[in-house]
Amino acid sequence: MNDISPARILLVDDEAALREPLADYLSRQGFAVRPATSAAEARTLLRDEKPDLVLLDIMMPGEDGLSLCRHLVEAQDIPVIFLTARGEATDRIVGLEIGADDYVVKPFEPRELVARIRSVLRRANRVPTQAPENEAFAFEGWLLDPLKRRLTDAEGAAVAISSVEFRLLMAFLEHPRQVLNRDRLLDMVQGREAHLFDRAVDNQVSRLRRKIEVDSRNPQLIQTVWGGGYMLATDVRRVPLEAD
Repeated sequence: MNDISPARILLVDDEAALREPLADYLSRQGFAVRPATSAAEARTLLRDEKPDLVLLDIMMPGEDGLSLCRHLVEAQDIPVIFLTARGEATDRIVGLEIGADDYVVKPFEPRELVARIRSVLRRANRVPTQAPENEAFAFEGWLLDPLKRRLTDAEGAAVAISSVEFRLLMAFLEHPRQVLNRDRLLDMVQGREAHLFDRAVDNQVSRLRRKIEVDSRNPQLIQTVWGGGYMLATDVRRVPLEAD
């Protein structure tokens, strides 16, 4: 028997013809699935248990998937994969910009969805191998504990960051003073092929700047390199973590 608990998936889709067979298929693939027919029902379920990942339909009656995704990313820090219709390209871009981890277009091959779920879960649970367990990254008064994904300012106050913001910050901290172009950042942060959307990277950089820059409109830490991408323009130190 496998002692590892199955990954918990919250499946939010108002179409029973998709939701029910998909929930059954994912269960047979070893996931613990809780279905929800609406964003309102999903919010109720979230009060009882935090899932490892949310599969989220964009177009639903009442609160749509984009609104719920914003809550999941900013308040809950839960990875999100969008389930979208073929004609919802603009919504897919917006979803990536607000922090969704991936998307699949309906109708989709269930095996592809399972592969994407496992890929997102691996990235979400990734612990940087470059940093020993008792070390954190220190830069310009900030401290990032990569194991706890905890970012604190110079006064020791924690600043909430989403899973995508964490991966983006890690990319910069692991490559200080190096220019990282959008394609490379997409691969490191979104885990998708480079043909995705540059705007998604730009938007996430803007969000991260609002968290760590003194003036996000005149950024000094994460600088834009015209024609190249972005660069963390400061030194990074590895420092020992204090025992809790």
